[in-house]
Amino acid sequence: MIILELTLSDGEFLVKLARKAITTMLTTGEKIEPPKDVNPKLLEKRGVFVTLHTYPDHKLRGCIGFPEPISPLVYATIEAALLSAFEDPRFPPLQLSELDKVIIEVSILTKPKLLKVESPSEYLSKIVIGRDGLLIRRGFYSGLLLPQVPVEEGWNVLEFISYCCLKAGLPPDCWRDLRTQVYTFQSIIFCEESPKGKIILKSIKT
Repeated sequence: MIILELTLSDGEFLVKLARKAITTMLTTGEKIEPPKDVNPKLLEKRGVFVTLHTYPDHKLRGCIGFPEPISPLVYATIEAALLSAFEDPRFPPLQLSELDKVIIEVSILTKPKLLKVESPSEYLSKIVIGRDGLLIRRGFYSGLLLPQVPVEEGWNVLEFISYCCLKAGLPPDCWRDLRTQVYTFQSIIFCEESPKGKIILKSIKT
């Protein structure tokens, strides 16, 4: 997959870009533009999510992004960073005093792939914890969980797909109805080890 051709250097660029976007908005109220001389791979359209965690207790502080590749990666990263910091309805907008107390994580996604099954029970053998993220769609409802979430929460596949249904605003067993669409995707994750610290390629340990 092309997405896996991204290097640690690319990941460092994206994480720093996300932090710069948030910092600039907090200090000047302005939205940044990405540099013009970026790696061409970062101008390809990609799905991306930016996640903020508190440091050092690693509690979620914001997570928003774009599951579909509708925008060049650098632009989507800036948008996702700002949305995660200031528009996640689960949290108040990030404050300047918090900047040195959060770590930033950027997940670049493959295009979601619809799982085709004869029986919904097949989903449980097709989804792999630590590899797959999930996207649930039913009519106007949709919900997404990144691949790292079930690992961090200690969920099995049944719990993972059930919580994804809940994230979509649907009953936890809606996946048992074939009218519900279940998609999987993979991601490559880059994150800070500490606020403004070393940036690493994050592996999901199951």
